[in-house]
Amino acid sequence: MQSDMRELLRIAAPTAAVGAIATLVGGLLAGGEGAIGAAVGCVVVIVFMALGLLALNWVGKNMPHLFQGMGLMIYSAQLVLLLIFILSIRNTTLFDLQVFALSLVAAVITWITTQAVLHSRSKTLYVDPDADTRNRPGGAGGDRDE
Repeated sequence: MQSDMRELLRIAAPTAAVGAIATLVGGLLAGGEGAIGAAVGCVVVIVFMALGLLALNWVGKNMPHLFQGMGLMIYSAQLVLLLIFILSIRNTTLFDLQVFALSLVAAVITWITTQAVLHSRSKTLYVDPDADTRNRPGGAGGDRDE
């Protein structure tokens, strides 16, 4: 779980930085409502994407045979929940919706790009080094002549 949280923080940090920049720009261009809209857009992306990543990591560890299907289901659920959220705030006057949308798009692009870069740099084992000892009688290493 610790490595999952470390991975999550390594992805969320650049997204939060983009959100901070978007909040500053939104505040300069659209005032307080723009700053609030940009901040809300960034927070929505971080929460949605983080929950999806944690759920997918859990599925990958506990039910690897369902990983691909659950990935598609989690992605679909995120889209539906985001649509419900956007429909529920479409008439709000608390913040600027255009700045919210632009911040949301910038944060999603940052999240996906960061995740792809970190994944491409990760060293993933494609051979299980302990498989040989697990398949032997007694589960211990030793000579094959025994």
